[in-house]
Amino acid sequence: MDDRPARAVQLGLEPHPEGGWYRQTWSSPVMVTLPDGRIRSTATLIYFLLPAGESSAWHRVRSDEIWLGHDGTVTVELGGSGPAPDETAAIRLRIRADEPQGRVPAGVWQRTLVSDADALVSCLVSPGFDFADFELA
Repeated sequence: MDDRPARAVQLGLEPHPEGGWYRQTWSSPVMVTLPDGRIRSTATLIYFLLPAGESSAWHRVRSDEIWLGHDGTVTVELGGSGPAPDETAAIRLRIRADEPQGRVPAGVWQRTLVSDADALVSCLVSPGFDFADFELA
C-alpha cells in the first residue's frame, strides 16, 4: 500500500531525506567545473511537497537555490552560515501566490515550515544539486 500523499502519488514524488516529498524534473545538460574541481550540471529543478503541518529538517547545500511557489504557503527559515543553524536570528522567506519566489544563498542553513494546508514548490539549484553537497544539521 502506498502511504504517499495523493499529490505525491500524482506527481511521482519520493521521500526526501530532509522531510517532505520530491522529484527532480530537470537537469541542465550543460556541465560546469567548480573551483574545487567538482563537476556539476549548471542547474537542476525539483518539485518539493510539504504536507500540512510538517517541516523539513535544518540543512544546507553548497549552491544557491531559487524557490518557486505553486500551491499553498511555505516559510523558509534561514539560520546563517555558521557551523550550526542559528534559530534565534532566523530570517523568514514566505513563498506563496503573491510572493512566488525566494532565494536561499549557498551554504546557508535552512528549514521549511508549512501552514495548515499542503504546499507545493519548485526549487531551482545552481550549480546543480548533488547529494554530495547536502548537509543535515
